[in-house]
Amino acid sequence: MARIVMKFGGTSMAGIERIRNVAARVKREVEAGHEVAVVVSAMAGETDRLVGFCREASSLYDPQEYDVVVSAGEQITSGLLAITLQAMGVPARSWLGWQLPIHTDTAFAKARIGEIDTTALDESLAAGVVAVIPGFQGVAEGNRVTTLGRGGSDTSAVAVAAAMKAERCDIYTDVDGVYTTDPRIVPRARKLSKVTYEEMLELASVGAKVLQTRSVGLAMKEQVRVRVLSSFDDARDEDGHRGTLIVGEEEIDDMERQLITGIAHDKNEAKITLTAVPDRPGAVGAIFAPLADAGINVDMIVQNIAHSTGSTDVTFTVPSADLARSLDVLEKASGEIGYGNLVHDTRVAKISVVGVGMRSHAGVASTMFQTLGARGINILAITTSEIKVSVLIEEDYTELAVRVLHTAYGLDAEAA
Repeated sequence: MARIVMKFGGTSMAGIERIRNVAARVKREVEAGHEVAVVVSAMAGETDRLVGFCREASSLYDPQEYDVVVSAGEQITSGLLAITLQAMGVPARSWLGWQLPIHTDTAFAKARIGEIDTTALDESLAAGVVAVIPGFQGVAEGNRVTTLGRGGSDTSAVAVAAAMKAERCDIYTDVDGVYTTDPRIVPRARKLSKVTYEEMLELASVGAKVLQTRSVGLAMKEQVRVRVLSSFDDARDEDGHRGTLIVGEEEIDDMERQLITGIAHDKNEAKITLTAVPDRPGAVGAIFAPLADAGINVDMIVQNIAHSTGSTDVTFTVPSADLARSLDVLEKASGEIGYGNLVHDTRVAKISVVGVGMRSHAGVASTMFQTLGARGINILAITTSEIKVSVLIEEDYTELAVRVLHTAYGLDAEAA
């Protein structure tokens, strides 16, 4: 018998029939002798609907009241799943974030989990009762409801799994695992049976939409084994496995390890260039300090060779959603920075190659640059980490770049 957490996303909970499908999956795990806690998202589209109501009520809404409103979606699905399980003969009880409780800080609308009191949860599981927990929510000091930010249900599930010392956390989605790249772009993309925490964290941070970045970071910190699998497809791979396991590097045999694990892309990037920036100490700091103070994350940075005029050009990227705010911040700081022109472009995309094999193999970046160059794809900026190389290119070349890189690194499946 094992303790497991099962997390179901919005598409899995979209209506009573799908909730019955979820309940049937939970029942199978209970009948297999496992102690089960279930974390659920709101029905697909429900959180957007509730956010819309808040914005209609006031463009300057109180974040505390916003959390009260938007947390209601998960409260509904947790109650409905508990009712459905009971009707199937499975003892179940819902536990809202404040009832366990799941303690968070007071950063309303983007709270972070501090600790989870598992006393009630342990008693429920020991009694053979399935605990159904709404994701995305907790409680702050003063017993105020908090939410964790968009996609926070994945984080809730991993945090619950860590707190109850679960054997693994199964995250059910509308895809059947993690692929070498987006199968909609490359039909010959392969599903991966195992991925390391580091690789999944990099893939999630550079555009892969399978898991939320915070949840992967928490899983790595707490060493929670996570499995991504489909709510709608029970297909197994040739080794009889379902989904993709996200685990520590020590769980992946060297025979299974590839040089490159996957190719990710992200079109939600905007490029900003400041021309004629004075070439003196502190000039670059004057650019990025006000952006940091405004909470804007800067990704790729390129500083050109200084001109004979004693100036240089600085190019960097920010999330597209932060472009308008970034331009406003830079224009207000123009006097201190002393740049010539401020140019921006949203018609760009970030392409990333990820794999732990980079640590011990040379030539990964060279292969990327030569492959793109051979297809006439110009590189606008580059950034790297120990297991990742990312480049910025024109958006129109996104799909072509993903396809040719997927082939260049030998990731194509044998048959389409």
